[in-house]
Amino acid sequence: MDDKKKQENDRGMALFYASMPALFVLFWSTGFIGGKLGLQSAAPFTFLLLRFLIVAAVLWVVAWIWRAPWPPRRALLPLAIGGVLVHAGYLGATFGALSVGVEAGVSALMAGLQPVLTAVFAAPFLGERVTARQWAGLALGFFGVTLVVWEKLGLGLGTPLGMGFAFLSAVFMTAGTLWQKKFGGAMDLRTGSIVQFLASAVVVAPLAWMEGFRVEWTPSFVFALGWLCLVLSVGTITILFVLIRRGAAAEVASLFFLVPPTTAALAWLIFGERLAAISLAGTVFVVIAVAMVTWKPRTA
Repeated sequence: MDDKKKQENDRGMALFYASMPALFVLFWSTGFIGGKLGLQSAAPFTFLLLRFLIVAAVLWVVAWIWRAPWPPRRALLPLAIGGVLVHAGYLGATFGALSVGVEAGVSALMAGLQPVLTAVFAAPFLGERVTARQWAGLALGFFGVTLVVWEKLGLGLGTPLGMGFAFLSAVFMTAGTLWQKKFGGAMDLRTGSIVQFLASAVVVAPLAWMEGFRVEWTPSFVFALGWLCLVLSVGTITILFVLIRRGAAAEVASLFFLVPPTTAALAWLIFGERLAAISLAGTVFVVIAVAMVTWKPRTA
């Protein structure tokens, strides 16, 4: 009976790990939607400061209940840098873009540059080999991402400042992915994340103070804050770091190709943003690209 139960548990864990990429894409895509919803009632860095502090508090309770080990002192600075890149940098740039009128689809397109940048820098930074097939997949994925939001870009939506913020989000996420793979792979996801969110809170606090800590506690803002804190910052970030730990950086980054079409579909359902036929064609290219980048031949 014990062996049978163990086998069932192993199959359950295997299924859970197999579903992680799909869960990551779906939940990560809702970040753009939740950000746009919450920014209607709060300044961007004030929003982020509240999010970081709440998540750190939740994780502190989790770490205390499970008596999670804390990282050694020598690991604090590398963990803090990784957290600032992934949280304060990426999210700060994304929220900055959304707050100045860049639509969710356009922000997702610019974030879609991240896999290309990761593939370029993974070789010198991590020593990972990127094959010709993966390069072709990355190029096809970028083409598909461009198609998804081509109509919106053609309309000239957004501002140069907003597009600059959106591009910076891809740069920060690339740097954070590579840094986390190299220096944060062994961290405890509970206590290590506390260090990273607190470091990010320290970075955005002066910016929130410059905004006057502007926030209106509307029902939509409370919902958006709760969703982004629990589902995104706790659940989805944990999934991301598990995926980074279990796979090559370029392969994990390829999942970001699926975020723009998923975001476009959610924006159409929630905000009424039109999803054109060209976006559906782009989605097909994106799915093929992900398969090209992540597929590995079976070995004996």
